[in-house]
Amino acid sequence: MVLNKLKDQVNGNKALTERGKWVSLSFTFGIDNDDYLISIKNGKITQIQKRNLATESGIFAIRAAKSTWIEHWRCIPKRDFHDIWSMLPKQLITLDGNLLPLIQNLQFFKDLIASPRDGKD
Repeated sequence: MVLNKLKDQVNGNKALTERGKWVSLSFTFGIDNDDYLISIKNGKITQIQKRNLATESGIFAIRAAKSTWIEHWRCIPKRDFHDIWSMLPKQLITLDGNLLPLIQNLQFFKDLIASPRDGKD
């Protein structure tokens, strides 16, 4: 599973963690019907856990089908899959919750979510 490597990929990226140094929150990341809570402290992922109860949630949620995330994580994704912001008007992803922290740190979250791109297709 891609999320198993996400913590190391993000925390090992000095430029990314520096960009997110003021970010400390948890958000919900959905893949198909499974939700995961990703906890961040000072720009580093501290924990990724599967959401077990509906009452467990992050400050905002971003969700998409597994096939959408697979395409997004390709080295060179298809048009409209390359960026979470371009996937939104095509209804490939959904966003809900308090979006202010996402918008305030948009480049950090876009790069964090794109981190699994491995440069190979």
